[in-house]
Amino acid sequence: MAPLPEHVRADEVDAALTRQLAPTALVVRDDSAAHAGHAGAREGSHLHVTIVSARFDGLGRLARHRLVYDALRELIPRGIHALAIDARTPAEAGPGSS
Repeated sequence: MAPLPEHVRADEVDAALTRQLAPTALVVRDDSAAHAGHAGAREGSHLHVTIVSARFDGLGRLARHRLVYDALRELIPRGIHALAIDARTPAEAGPGSS
């Protein structure tokens, strides 16, 4: 059996989002291990992103997700199979979110 290709790591996603969106809070969780054995596991990482950024002010959910995907545009072709996004403004996140 051929070895699994190296997929995008959580720290790479963290760096790209930090560089592009200047978040006040950011958590990138790699859930790939929970999907081992399922067909998508060979296609890429399974990631969950929780991000708080002033860049989301005035934007709806779809526009926020587009900003996240745009920030990750160089990483996606390397293998992100699933990406769950929780994108909030600092006001939505509340105190202590920075």
